[in-house]
Amino acid sequence: MRSQRNLFASLLVLCVGYIAYDEAKPLLASTLWANDYKELMFNCDQVMREHYIAKRALEFDSSPVTLRNLQASEVGLLDCHEYDKLRKRMISWGLNGQDLSYIGIEALEEQDYELRDFVEIHEIRYQ
Repeated sequence: MRSQRNLFASLLVLCVGYIAYDEAKPLLASTLWANDYKELMFNCDQVMREHYIAKRALEFDSSPVTLRNLQASEVGLLDCHEYDKLRKRMISWGLNGQDLSYIGIEALEEQDYELRDFVEIHEIRYQ
């Protein structure tokens, strides 16, 4: 009887510990990686914009200089790869898309963007 109680108590402690760990993982992920996520998100946004501009410039002027600019911007896209890896790690730790969007909004607020600047950064212009 006593060994059954000990087994039950051990199982109860194990279950409570697992539930606490599972609930704490998203908070821990956010605490550990939110600042890195914000920086990588901002960097990725910038290099995607630069890459788009370099591609468009090459369409109008296919000189060696514009080709080198495009190639340089493609190297910058490695930031987007790191951003994507971190995003997936944070999701695997229990954060969801809304949590990550909120962290992204915080990054925009911390950068003290003006609304017009924000629109210009995210706007894709078609010719």
